[in-house]
Amino acid sequence: MNLVIKPLESEGDADWCAATMAACEPWQVLGRDKLVCLALVNNPEKNVFVAWIGTKRAGVIILEMRGVLRGYLQAIAVHPDFQSQGLGKSMMKFVEERVFAETPNVFLCVSSFNIRAQKFYAGLGYEPVGTLKNFVIDGHDELILRKTRGPLTQ
Repeated sequence: MNLVIKPLESEGDADWCAATMAACEPWQVLGRDKLVCLALVNNPEKNVFVAWIGTKRAGVIILEMRGVLRGYLQAIAVHPDFQSQGLGKSMMKFVEERVFAETPNVFLCVSSFNIRAQKFYAGLGYEPVGTLKNFVIDGHDELILRKTRGPLTQ
């Protein structure tokens, strides 16, 4: 797999990222349509990356590198054509390298109904650190996960 991950560069990339996110779980269950996803992708305070396999877009990563939860993975999505090929794991390696270069913690939320993602993150060493009850939609929680290399100050 010839994977290259680079910052969002164009409106076409942004539109593709939003469409990919809106087409995938958990965004469908959470009621996040393409317009909501596009607003997130176009937020200038976010670090947005596009994963490429050759000349094809394959995934999107959105990081928050400011604030209390610096190193927060706000969104990650792999296009259905590239799922179950190890791309998600490779994208998470990129996330961790990027975040750990600046801060010792990677945080993310995973929906309580998204069991597949929970298992995926657990296999990468992420541990639950909290629960946000009924955070996005009623009846489903967001589980806060963390992978750490140590405390903020050493």
